[in-house]
Amino acid sequence: MKLELIGITKRFGSLVANDHIDLVVEPGQVHSLLGENGAGKSTLMNVLYGLYDPSEGEIRVDDEPVVFKGPADAMAAGIGMVHQHFMLVPVFTVAENVALGNETTKAGGLLNLARTRERIREISDQYGFAVDPDAVVEDLPVGVQQRVEIIKALVRDAEVLILDEPTAVLTPRETDELLGIMGQLTADGKSIVFISHKLREVKAVSDVITVIRRGKVVGTAEPSASTTELASLMVGRSVSLTLDKAPATPGEASFRVRDLVVQAANGQRVVDGLSFDVSQGEILAVAGVQGNGQTELTEAILGLQDHVSGSITLDGVELVGRSVKDIIRAGVGFVPEDRSVEGLVGSFTVAENLVLNRYDDAAFARGLSMSPAAIRKNAEEKIEEFDIRTQSASSAAGTLSGGNQQKVVMARELSRPLKLFIASQPTRGVDVGSIEFLHRRIVAERDGGTPVIIVSTELDEVLELADRIAVLYRGRFMGIVPGTVSRDVLGLMMAGMPADEALAQAHDVQGGDL
Repeated sequence: MKLELIGITKRFGSLVANDHIDLVVEPGQVHSLLGENGAGKSTLMNVLYGLYDPSEGEIRVDDEPVVFKGPADAMAAGIGMVHQHFMLVPVFTVAENVALGNETTKAGGLLNLARTRERIREISDQYGFAVDPDAVVEDLPVGVQQRVEIIKALVRDAEVLILDEPTAVLTPRETDELLGIMGQLTADGKSIVFISHKLREVKAVSDVITVIRRGKVVGTAEPSASTTELASLMVGRSVSLTLDKAPATPGEASFRVRDLVVQAANGQRVVDGLSFDVSQGEILAVAGVQGNGQTELTEAILGLQDHVSGSITLDGVELVGRSVKDIIRAGVGFVPEDRSVEGLVGSFTVAENLVLNRYDDAAFARGLSMSPAAIRKNAEEKIEEFDIRTQSASSAAGTLSGGNQQKVVMARELSRPLKLFIASQPTRGVDVGSIEFLHRRIVAERDGGTPVIIVSTELDEVLELADRIAVLYRGRFMGIVPGTVSRDVLGLMMAGMPADEALAQAHDVQGGDL
């Protein structure tokens, strides 16, 4: 099936999310849509899938104009979509999820799941999915849940599959398996629109690459294009994708965690007996698929979790049981994973956000009154130092781009002497150019002698920054390995294999040093 978008434009008030986009997806082709977060990729696919009406433009299927009033119309035309956040009912079986919205009945009006199970087995066997129709979805690994979403589309006879950031929640091995599945689907004549910002994966799987920047198509590329060329197209200027980082020279292990346990409200141990040290002048990266206890770990260090036991010490001082303000005053800098909710007050000015955790310091306050002149002077210095793109220090922080909002948070946290710096998902939703800058600042903090903890689900980022890597799986460390370890070893650990076994298995497979 040939799919064509002609002059697609989507406006939200005065905001133009898609600006006269042309795109052709040929049968049996992987057509990658590459762009930074906020470039308009997902909006375009939501138009294609009938979730949004286009403001202008036309969609054609096999050269015939079509109008989709909703996802049902798109599915009827042979278009399926696998969303970044799965649309599955956790307590239903695979068969029940696949049948949902596409129910068939037998005599007496009862649901006919037998035919659905049969179709699941047929598709699973055809593409090597290994999915049990009677398995309960919440018991399945994330990678298998994604296959269920693909099966849902194929059961409805989809000829074009839209995969929206499909590897965001997968381990490296699951990612490789998905890319293999994509190859099987295209060999069978299916077409795939692959939406991603990950250059490595786009290059590995694409037949053609379309790059979108600020809602417009800015170019197309062959998969043979270098990552530097693709990154430059995405950002609009030359960028460096390699970090010039000298080897660490660790000092004293001034930050120590012993037998740390964090319990959720239901009593489950989301952090389960962690013990580790971080030395002055080193970066410890915590890797793992999102949802394995990373958030609870960082929040426990900062005093944001209620049910915590064990010990957390900084320079010999116990932090467990102290207030968040006391911990910040003890010299802990913290960049949260969700800057818009936990890192910034969007309605406050850039200047105000830059002193959120220091507003009552003598440098910015006199008695009960704040000093606007000092706050503004601080903001002007940090705006220049961190290259924050804003109309002025008085602009609301919520009006800035994601990358510039992250720079505001980073500038605030790195603007005082620190004894520990923690950054959770430090470049999530940030453009390639800003990633380059933020990585340099993190390394500079390490080189100044601060212990640094980075939490990231981006394996490339972990390997770029880490001196040592701790892999978290279901609240426990699978081990702590050198930053030079291979992606294969990390992938096995992220899937729940202890470090010694992962190292041995990867060594046996590769027959070389890791």
